[in-house]
Amino acid sequence: MSPEAQLKLIKRNTVEIIREGDLLRRIKNKGCLKIKFGVDPTTPDIHLGHSVILLKLRCFQDLGHQVILLIGDFTARVGDPSGRIKTRKPLSSRQIMANAKTYQHQSFKILDPAKTKVRFNSEWLSRMNFSRVLRLASHHTVARMLERDDFHKRYRENYPIGLHEFMYPLMQAYDSVALKADIEIGGTDQKFNLLLARQIQKSYGQPPQIIITMPILEGTDGVEKMSKSLGNYIGISEDPYEMYSKIMSIPDELIFRYFRLLTDLKAEEIGSKEKALSKGILHPKEAKKDLARWIVSFYWDTSSAKATEDKFERVFERGELPPDIIYVDVSDSVSVSESVDARASKGDTIWIVKLLELTGLAKTRSEARRLIEGGAVRCDGKKIEDINVEISLRNEHVLQVGRRRFVRVGKKAEGGT
Repeated sequence: MSPEAQLKLIKRNTVEIIREGDLLRRIKNKGCLKIKFGVDPTTPDIHLGHSVILLKLRCFQDLGHQVILLIGDFTARVGDPSGRIKTRKPLSSRQIMANAKTYQHQSFKILDPAKTKVRFNSEWLSRMNFSRVLRLASHHTVARMLERDDFHKRYRENYPIGLHEFMYPLMQAYDSVALKADIEIGGTDQKFNLLLARQIQKSYGQPPQIIITMPILEGTDGVEKMSKSLGNYIGISEDPYEMYSKIMSIPDELIFRYFRLLTDLKAEEIGSKEKALSKGILHPKEAKKDLARWIVSFYWDTSSAKATEDKFERVFERGELPPDIIYVDVSDSVSVSESVDARASKGDTIWIVKLLELTGLAKTRSEARRLIEGGAVRCDGKKIEDINVEISLRNEHVLQVGRRRFVRVGKKAEGGT
């Protein structure tokens, strides 16, 4: 493919390329470029927000370029301060390496393993002596560092800033020096770090990398950045039904943004769907089904997508219960709790808050209370509105939290098996 044709594909969905002319010249002169994408394994899962960049990396692979997936096992010890008002808590080496393994496994749902080079920045950062660290630090100033929005805000509002946090952008920049990166891709929130890498490469006598920034994907709430901590994420390794259901819950305004950023459908096809929706020919629900079917098929397979769609229609459109609801026997848990918490159970009844905790529908009693107060909990189809409700265990019940989570619960009869 000609450099001009490659550039047209590369530009799709990007926010900014610094600099586009340099990118075209480098493709013409070098042919195969090194594209760096750095991830700090601070959490164990990758979600669809991450996939926006991973799909662009796959585009580069398909064009014959070399993708370097850089695992920031060393920088994760500091944590990226971007957008934060507090210093991150350090992770243990065991946590970091466990997360790194899942990152690699999940990223290969999108990337071609044969065309991906995985590197760890501890390879060079852990071997730097203090004189080399001082040399690196000498290439940037405190004044420039405080120009960053997050650091500026923290400094102005008297939030503490650790000196090690100033080192984070420098370490990330040095990664580009160590890898001799031609291109680095990141979200728009990473622009400061990406620009600093260009500066540091020049200081070390290297041509500065081209920067490509990608959009930040909104989560299922349609407002905030997709994030596991906000609970608005869709994990790329989630159960097909969970993935499908979450996509069906997104606001209508996000349908075609998701189509553009998360699928490889041609712009003309997406535009045709969008036009049909605006004219009332295509219903938003059908458009979401198409989107959900496409995404589940991509991360799983077409048969999983079909089975998931059938299940979704039975549960949400015809009001049937899912055929695969798990059964939770709370007999042993209730007998233990009777001696510990007088309120948890009273013979054949159990406090709804404790029951939600025992079945795993809530991680804590505080969460269970919030779910009930928010109107998210049903028992046998009836909404639970009082956190003091006692549930009889003489009969089996179906507990439901939200639109997707169901559990069948009961207690063994005395002398039963």
